[in-house]
Amino acid sequence: MRIPRILALVLAGGKGSRLESLTQDQPKPTLPIGGTYTLIDIALSNLAHSHIRDVWMVEQFQPHKLNLYIDNGRPWDLDRTHGGLVVTPPFEGGEGEGFAQGNADSLARQLDAMREFAPEHVLVLSADHLYNLNFLDVYDTHLQHGADLTMVTTHQDGDASRYGVVEIGPERRITSFEYKPEGARDTYVTTEIFLYRAEALFEALEELLEENGQLSDYGDELIPHFLAERTVVSHDLGGYWMDLGTLQSYWTTNLQLIDGEAIDLHRPDWPLWSAQPQRLPAYLGGSAQAHRAFISAGAEVHGGVEHSVVGIDCRIEAGAEVRDSVLLDGAVVESGVRLRNCIVAPGARIAAGPDRGGEGVLTLIGHDGTIDKRVPLDDSAPLPTLS
Repeated sequence: MRIPRILALVLAGGKGSRLESLTQDQPKPTLPIGGTYTLIDIALSNLAHSHIRDVWMVEQFQPHKLNLYIDNGRPWDLDRTHGGLVVTPPFEGGEGEGFAQGNADSLARQLDAMREFAPEHVLVLSADHLYNLNFLDVYDTHLQHGADLTMVTTHQDGDASRYGVVEIGPERRITSFEYKPEGARDTYVTTEIFLYRAEALFEALEELLEENGQLSDYGDELIPHFLAERTVVSHDLGGYWMDLGTLQSYWTTNLQLIDGEAIDLHRPDWPLWSAQPQRLPAYLGGSAQAHRAFISAGAEVHGGVEHSVVGIDCRIEAGAEVRDSVLLDGAVVESGVRLRNCIVAPGARIAAGPDRGGEGVLTLIGHDGTIDKRVPLDDSAPLPTLS
């Protein structure tokens, strides 16, 4: 099978403000998932297993930590002589200079560079979703239906107002699209994975820039333009998908990984590759009690852990209890602390005191070890099965 000339753009530049202090000092793609992985591992692993080797990382917000982690693409075999990973930060001195104001604007600012690269197709994906997908299957759908744009879609149970909502007609044709419609529920949504016929994308960006001067998010101008002027079809994802853009979705996915309700981290044919740090194995002390938990490398557990993710270099002291929680790298839970339904920021040290968290609420504990945010659990959005 001939692999077409596909250019993949991974949009990794957003601030991630809905994740509160978790993304205050680091870009969202570097957040841990499942203890030892990071969000950017998902996109890059799917691309590597799909044999797509021309990958551009579109960065903007605090890219330094991300660049250190991705290491020129080496963990995903993308540090290549021909093709490979290219980082595209904001720039000055040409068309597209400056900072992007949305994901469609990010594409428009790369227009000249993409034209020079001359791909046949452009694959656009985000760096904050959890899923498994062979992108060549998307290409097959794209080719079979003669599409100018193929949107990967999935059915979203419950609240769908945070997504692009679509209706799908005969022959997979997308017949309507609404961007983040209020009150939308139990419907098909875009996964923010788009495969464009390159020339159609370039022409659309040029026309829209001439009309509007500058673009914003894909749902405001770009997708409506394609629906009005081009052939747009759907490719059904057919498996687990989660947008990790909120505290609840981030917490939910981590716990669903423990329970086997998310993607399978043990697939030998589709492993999740990463730049995992070199640490000693996790240590469970004589007083430790751990059940249904991910305990990451470098962690020490002397207390109780139930249905939780314990990140790299974390420490849970004897007499501490952690339940239905996600502890990020380097967090310390002192003796006497009881956590339930919590996310703990990297490096936080939590001293003894009142119980943190509780039933019906999700508690974010900030870098200083104090409560940063309390969010009532939203029953209309996905939730884990709690202990």
